[in-house]
Amino acid sequence: MYKLHDVSMTIEEGMAVYKNKEEKKPRVRVVQDFDTSPARESRVDMDVHTGTHVDSPLHMLPDGGTMETLPVEKLVGPCRVLDLTGVEGGIGREDLERFEVKRGEFILLKTRNSSREDFDFEFVYLASDGAEYLASLGIRGVGIDALGVERSQPGHPTHKTLFRAGVIIMEGLRLQTVDEGEYFMVAAPIKLRETEAAPARVLLFEGLSY
Repeated sequence: MYKLHDVSMTIEEGMAVYKNKEEKKPRVRVVQDFDTSPARESRVDMDVHTGTHVDSPLHMLPDGGTMETLPVEKLVGPCRVLDLTGVEGGIGREDLERFEVKRGEFILLKTRNSSREDFDFEFVYLASDGAEYLASLGIRGVGIDALGVERSQPGHPTHKTLFRAGVIIMEGLRLQTVDEGEYFMVAAPIKLRETEAAPARVLLFEGLSY
């Protein structure tokens, strides 16, 4: 028997968004209700980087690929959660070396970010040397429990290093109740065309044989 962990953020008005920018907050409105129709319908207006989402290289590289260029196979399969809740600031190479990350792994970084539902301007992020280390190992993807994989790094080296190495970036995970260890992941970004990101529902299966 397996245990299911939904590690996705709930999309709703008033939710945490990057830097608390008002224009990034989703808007949900009912466009048709039972007082005028036999069916209810709603409309959502939101940024493609809302909540839990997957970035494509076009987010930071002008010649990078859009969402439809990301192989969905890379988003389904084994993954490993690393407990980095003791780290403050940027996650560097020294923080990651002890985990003996292997080629082809999809790594999820659990930090103190998961204990907060508001936007923390001092959130824990993946530092550039940590990104260089993971890219050199040939991982297939990295996810983090912050709304950004990097913070205040001129030129966005973390994003660019990972993208250029073909590493998928996932942001906005909720990992507080998930222990360090191995899981089977199903991450399904909305099937958008010609965008640089897409919101995703991310599920981790514990105890599932594969």
